Amino acid sequence: MNKPNERVPEEATARRIAQLEERLARLEARIGLGAGESPAPVPAPAGPAAPAGRPEEDLEFKVGQNWFAVAGILALAIGAAFTLCLPYARLPAAVPALAGGVVAAGLFLLAHVWRRSFELVAGYLRGAGMALLFFATLRLYFFGAQHVLATGDLAGRAPLVLVVALNLAIAWRRRSPWLTGLALAMGYATAIAVGSAWFVLGSVALLSALVVAATHRAHWPLLRVAGIALSYATYLIWAIGNPFLGGALHFATAPALAPAVVLAVTAIFAAGACLRPNLATEDAGTSFGALLNCGLGYLLFLAHTVAAFAPSLAVAHGLASAVFLGLATLFWVRERSHVSTFLYAMTGYAALSVAIMKASAVPDVFVWLSLQSVVVVTTAVWFRSRFIVVANFLMFVAIILGYVVVAERETGISIGFGLVALVSARILNWQRDRLELKTELMRNAYLVGAFLVLPYALYHLVPGRYIGLAWVGLALAYYVLNLAVHNRKYRWMGHATLLLTTCYIAVVGTRQFEPLYRIVSFLVLGTVLLIVSLSFTRWRSRQRAKPVEPPGG
Repeated sequence: MNKPNERVPEEATARRIAQLEERLARLEARIGLGAGESPAPVPAPAGPAAPAGRPEEDLEFKVGQNWFAVAGILALAIGAAFTLCLPYARLPAAVPALAGGVVAAGLFLLAHVWRRSFELVAGYLRGAGMALLFFATLRLYFFGAQHVLATGDLAGRAPLVLVVALNLAIAWRRRSPWLTGLALAMGYATAIAVGSAWFVLGSVALLSALVVAATHRAHWPLLRVAGIALSYATYLIWAIGNPFLGGALHFATAPALAPAVVLAVTAIFAAGACLRPNLATEDAGTSFGALLNCGLGYLLFLAHTVAAFAPSLAVAHGLASAVFLGLATLFWVRERSHVSTFLYAMTGYAALSVAIMKASAVPDVFVWLSLQSVVVVTTAVWFRSRFIVVANFLMFVAIILGYVVVAERETGISIGFGLVALVSARILNWQRDRLELKTELMRNAYLVGAFLVLPYALYHLVPGRYIGLAWVGLALAYYVLNLAVHNRKYRWMGHATLLLTTCYIAVVGTRQFEPLYRIVSFLVLGTVLLIVSLSFTRWRSRQRAKPVEPPGG
């Protein structure tokens, strides 16, 4: 006899089968099948058979359909381009260009006919038609023994501009990122082909704006990266004399506002990044775009201004600093970006450093560079950027080492370095919560820098017999600072300075000082050490004498 608990699985299974049959009946009713009917066979789609799904068949299908189509159409396009390059001395100069236009029209027609049956091939044919149409138009200006048109006037440039506009319209209508990129590349090539300064500069700015607009509307982040590279490459080709048109290699010295176009392009691409739909996250593409925009943009600006506009270098890089720091502020205010804010801010600080180095002579330039370090720390606090703090400290160390190497003698600037280090440490300590600095590393680094720099400065500024006394005074200043701000780090700096003074007087003072200065040095040092010891003894006694309050009292 079966037990009740043995029938439970059988009953559950039966209910499950009934539910499945009910669902199957509803599904058959929805697709129009009666009971006992079987679905009609689905006709095979036209065109090549779909792959079976095995990896080797998938690869074969990809090679046969995609790769061969790309290679074949690319080979045909290159062959047609080479054909257009031939001189054809017996034919009128316009005939090869017209023939190329006819072939391009045929490719467009074929792509339209195959847009549904061979969609992939049709897209490649459309791209080949765009390229061939552009190349056929270029044939009116170049490659032949006689040229039909010239790029020197507005009427001569019009066909090239119209072809680029037509290609952009075709690419945008198809909503294709690679066709849009191809059409934009033809626009940059048109700027190089014309070669006129203002035409190149205006085209680069306009095409950069079109790249940003297309990226924003269609969400094509890779197009922005390609646009950044193409914009700066086009400017560079023009700036070095346009060797593609046979120009000699030299940096263009006119117009004087040409480098400002580089800053305008940088601002355009930066604004495009701020217009992206998702500002909550800063992905790798956005960060790489910021790095490319800052790196290529400022390096190109620096090279052109140094080579061709040296007299106005300080003003130019002061303007560049304002632009990059403004962009850093935009990224911080709009999206609380960390990477982009850091990149644009550090580029702005680098431009400011170039302006300072141009405007000031050695060694005074190191004073201004060290004061700039305080400005950088202050803005780093506002940007909440630990990256800027670390980078600024490395720059500060480089400034000190540069001064030590370059300066022929100490003029007191090292004292300024020490004060800057102390001020920077106070700013970081004051705003440690805003910066979210979880360790004392950077503040300690600045304090160590002050501890090393100030004795070094006094060693070179004060006569040898007074060095020990000067260091004792520095230690007392640290103790006073400890009493003022209630930070025992300054107390430890005072201790360390007194120990350094003791070693110096014991080693150098006993051998090199005159008897009077030797006696005074030891008496002053001993008195200060004794006073410090008695002060700490009294302070410790007061601490121990305080009544201990009960917990929660």
